[in-house]
Amino acid sequence: MKQFLAVIGFSLLTIAGFTGFSNFGIPRIEPAPPPTEEKIDLGAMTMDQFIALGERTLNGKGTCKLCHNELGRAPMLEEIIPNTEKRLADERYKGASKDLAGYIMESMVMPSAYVVAGFGKSGSNDTVSPMPDVSTGSIGLSQAELLAIVAYLQDSGGAEVTVEIPTDVGNAADEEADAEVRDPITDPLEIATEFGCGTCHKIGEDEGDLGPDLTTIGATRDREYLRRSILYPNVDLAEGYEADIMPDDLGDTMFAVEVERITDYLAGLK
Repeated sequence: MKQFLAVIGFSLLTIAGFTGFSNFGIPRIEPAPPPTEEKIDLGAMTMDQFIALGERTLNGKGTCKLCHNELGRAPMLEEIIPNTEKRLADERYKGASKDLAGYIMESMVMPSAYVVAGFGKSGSNDTVSPMPDVSTGSIGLSQAELLAIVAYLQDSGGAEVTVEIPTDVGNAADEEADAEVRDPITDPLEIATEFGCGTCHKIGEDEGDLGPDLTTIGATRDREYLRRSILYPNVDLAEGYEADIMPDDLGDTMFAVEVERITDYLAGLK
């Protein structure tokens, strides 16, 4: 009887230990809504402030510098102004822009209208851009933010700023107040689409080639590695890839259940 009670006591202590560790020893992922638009009062904004908004959006919410950098994954943004006229005259150009402002805007929302040679999706002969439409999906720039980026690129490149501060797109602060908090996404491929995974990775029907191929990732990486790579992408870098390319804030922008669902999905890709 004494031995039986000792076994029961040890079992209870073990269960209590595991319970305490799972509740207090493992970092918790707090679900959070996706990023909201910056509160913008367009009516009180000067052009200098509008240009500054464009710079913040380009370097922040727009995630432009993740690819448009010295690593050569996308054309340098400084090349836009000196090359726009030549690109618009190129027989491969499929857009309808007539000037610099239109071309920059088109490049953000219709990136396949013109693909700079050497930067198209693999196998597309530079006819399809790997860049997403930044006005949709997980980036979701507003019209005001898009125009602000155009103004910033014109100004920083030494060109005349031809865009005007919009007055008919509503106040972003009002839009934020009216926005509803989204529900967690349950389908892993919808999660991948929402957060733009296919822009850089091969996953589902997406053919991104800027990041590791995920089509059979579960055959070589376990679940813990995959989960860690989503939450802390700079911890275990895949060979041949640089740090600070993948967004490191997915733990803040994804719901915890979304992290677990896409982790399970990737682990099952054998």
